[in-house]
Formats: sequence, C-alpha cells, structure tokens
Amino acid sequence: MAAFALVSENFKFVSLFFKSKDVMIFNGLIALGTVASQTMYSVFAFNCPCSSGRNYRYGLAAIGVPALAFFLIGVTMNKSTWDLVSECRLRNCRKLSGAAAFALLGTIIGRAVVAPVTWVVISLLQGEAYTCAFSEFVNPSTLKGFSIDSSKVIAKFPCQGNVSMELKGLWAEIERQLKYESQLMGWMLVAGMALLVFLMLCVKRCCSPLGYQQEDYWSQYRSSEQALFEQTAAAHARLLAAENVKSFFGFVALDKEEKEQLAEYQSASPISSVEWNRITGVYLYREKKGLPLYSRLNKWAKYSLENNTEAMEKEMDVIS
Repeated sequence: MAAFALVSENFKFVSLFFKSKDVMIFNGLIALGTVASQTMYSVFAFNCPCSSGRNYRYGLAAIGVPALAFFLIGVTMNKSTWDLVSECRLRNCRKLSGAAAFALLGTIIGRAVVAPVTWVVISLLQGEAYTCAFSEFVNPSTLKGFSIDSSKVIAKFPCQGNVSMELKGLWAEIERQLKYESQLMGWMLVAGMALLVFLMLCVKRCCSPLGYQQEDYWSQYRSSEQALFEQTAAAHARLLAAENVKSFFGFVALDKEEKEQLAEYQSASPISSVEWNRITGVYLYREKKGLPLYSRLNKWAKYSLENNTEAMEKEMDVIS
C-alpha cells in the first residue's frame, strides 16, 4: 500500500500538466503545420542523390534532421522550459522534488515531440526518404531479371533518368517493396503513439488530485491570467517608458488611447526584482487552508494580502 501511495503521489504531478483542451488544440495546430511543412519539403526540396553511400545518409538526414530541429524549437518555445531554468537559477532547484521534476520534463518533452513525430510519420507514410535511403540495400537476388550484383547500379534506381531502359521496369517492384516497409513502420509508430497517449490519459484520470471540473477551471484560470498579465505588463512597460521619456524630453508623443491610459493610471511604479522572482519559476498545484492556489501569482497575491512575506519565502513551491 505504501508503494502504491508513493507511485500515486508521483504520478499526480504528471496529470496536473495535461490540460486536455488547450494542449490538444495547440498540438493539433503544431501537427497541421508540420504536415504542411513536410509536404512542401517533399515537393520542392527533396532530391535523392542516387549515389551509393549517399542515399542512406541523405534519406535518414531528410527524416531525422528536421525532426531534431522541430524538437529543439519545441523545447525552446515552451514556457515551462524557462520556468525550469529560472527555478534552478533562482533557487538551485532545492524546492523541486523528483516527482515534480519528472512531471515538468514530461510536459516539456511531450509538447516538443508532437512536431518531430508528425514529421517522421508523414515522411514514412510518403516513403520517398525511406525509399531513397534504403534503395541501395535491396538484395539483387530478389529481383527477377536483374543479373548485376552492384549496389552502385541499384542506388541509381530512384533517379529514373540514370537507369538503362532494360532496368527501368524493375523500379516499380523495388519501390513497392520499400514503400511497404516505410509505411508499415509509419503506421506502427502511429499505433505506438496512440497507445502511449491513451495510457497517459488513463494515468491522468486515475491519479489527478482534482476533479474534472476543477481541472477545467484551473486551465481557464491560467489562460486568463497569462493573457491579462501580458496585456497589463505591456501597458505598464509603455507607461513607465512614457514617464522616463517625458522626464528627459519634457514631453512624450502618445496617441489618444495611450493618453487616456496615462490619465487613468497616472503613473507606473517600477517593480523590484525580488517581486519578479517571487512570481517566476516552476509552480504546481497547492492549497492554503483548503483554498486552491492556482499559480505563483495567485500565491503571491494571497500572501501579500496577509502581509506575510516571511511565510511566502518559507512556503514550499511544490510538494516534496
């Protein structure tokens, strides 16, 4: 029972990072963009070298290098990546438990692999890159009417213009065999990813400490908070900049809306680095006296309202 409780405690962190609606919509857009990119690449950029020793490297590079680039871009553009970096830089990860670190890395990698996996699947289902890569490894003995045992000749088959008329008839059989292998691997990858997503959703439902309605509310809260924070931060930065520009020039050129904002808010006070650091970093679900704290900003506001900065500093950011 103790082992089960430990596993359940660890896996509940994973579930908290999977907000189904936002994640599915965002991942769907990423997948569609990747499909469009892969199609354009196949049409305009893919050209098999049709040379022994080069086909293999070029074909695998056409599948693997864009997938790696998409993965790195996905990691870089994920806000959680920089939350983790900030957490380690500001607090040396001392308040980040193993389960929380596992959950955080899981959501970063899970979001980042959508585009690479989509690229690999589409590449395999189209079969062009795989056919180019493995054409030179076709066993000549399996081809009827092919008496030349030479990988150099076979490697030229993807480029029909480099093959003699006598051998062109064999290309359809070779291409059919290689595309069968490629598409089989593609469908197996699709099945594997579908099974993995299904298992992760099962884990999410079974181990989540929150009910479905509260998880949905949390997702909406985080989205609203992020949107309002960005809008307010942009206005605050502009007003602060306007004050500094005005103090230097004696006036500042503002449009009508900005003048109305300046008249309404009067001034924008600078925010100390200490306060910025308190709302920056990794955060997982917490409660205070039975009431939920949905974000670092929510937690900061709660403790600030009580004027209890000491408790705010001592409060663990994640459950150990």
